[in-house]
Amino acid sequence: MNCNFNKFAVVCGSMVLLLVLLAGCSDQDIPVKPSASETGQVNATTANQQISETDGTADSNNTTAPSSSAGIDTVLYQNDRFGFTFALPEDWGGYSIIQSQWEGLIFSGDSGEKVAETGPILSIRNPSWTSQNPQQDIPIMIFTQEQWDDLQQNKFHIGAAPIGPSQLGHNDQYVFATPARYNSAFLEGYEEVDSILASNPFQCVDG
Repeated sequence: MNCNFNKFAVVCGSMVLLLVLLAGCSDQDIPVKPSASETGQVNATTANQQISETDGTADSNNTTAPSSSAGIDTVLYQNDRFGFTFALPEDWGGYSIIQSQWEGLIFSGDSGEKVAETGPILSIRNPSWTSQNPQQDIPIMIFTQEQWDDLQQNKFHIGAAPIGPSQLGHNDQYVFATPARYNSAFLEGYEEVDSILASNPFQCVDG
């Protein structure tokens, strides 16, 4: 009687142990899928990185907005003060605006030349620009309508170049142009700037 009971106990114990082992193997074989919330967090992080990479930098008079033309991603520089926009390649996101001044000269007898007119130049600077490795800027000269008319009538001149600035466009108040021989230093990137200007990136906005 005791012998039979011992055999029965051994068999029951073996079956319980086998079931425990099988349950453990089954848990290890089931793959764990990421939750929907975890997947969403990864995608959101990637999107935020893309947005930050295409943001431009401008002064208080300017705004920047991503744009798209013919399937090509661009960064749009928009200047509300003077009323124009300029489309840049996507890798120019993070550009800066450098402000300087043009001077219109006239001959003044024995005293030589003197400054008769001035106006702003807004230069769009490539984000890759460094003092050790300067890149070609995109300079935009700004004239009043009267100044531009006087320049065309040779009432003053700008620089020593035999040709004048090349007009980009005009609105009700201003004429916009690139300086003659702006790329004469052949800085790195000047060919890209020539290509950008050839793509008609400049648009005037009447206020």
